[in-house]
Amino acid sequence: MTTASIFLLPNGTFFVELIIFIVLVVIMGKKIIPPVTAALAERQERIRASLDAADQARADAAAADDERRAVLEEARQQAREVVAQANQTAEAVRVDFQTRGQAEYDRILGNAEEEVARARQRAVEEAASRLGEITMDVVERVIGRPVNAQAHNDLISEAVNALRVDATGGAPAGSGAHS
Repeated sequence: MTTASIFLLPNGTFFVELIIFIVLVVIMGKKIIPPVTAALAERQERIRASLDAADQARADAAAADDERRAVLEEARQQAREVVAQANQTAEAVRVDFQTRGQAEYDRILGNAEEEVARARQRAVEEAASRLGEITMDVVERVIGRPVNAQAHNDLISEAVNALRVDATGGAPAGSGAHS
């Protein structure tokens, strides 16, 4: 009968396999695992650096966005101020031109009124000077004989003054009142 080998009892191959296993573990521990560990650590450090750079880029982008918004809001505010100032300037120019226009209108109207008053006065004076002559001509025609103008000078003066009073609006011509 053959004796069956018991698995739990070591035979000679077990020790050889054990020694080969230990040598392989030592070789792997000394030669293979350190470079793999270093490569893993380097990779982990690159990933961490990439994540830090991404966080920094995100923070920079957020800061740039905030700065852009602040600059945009400042530009909008300046634009509002420029528009408000332009509106104020336009209003001031409009009021100035309106004031100047009104002053020019008043000046032209005053000049026209003065010119009309002077023309009326000239017309009244011309009519008054001619009235004496016309009156004397009419009297001579009605009476049929020549009339001495010097003898009736007071009547002529009274008629001329009455004409002047009517033309100047009730003020006697000799008083110096003009409208």
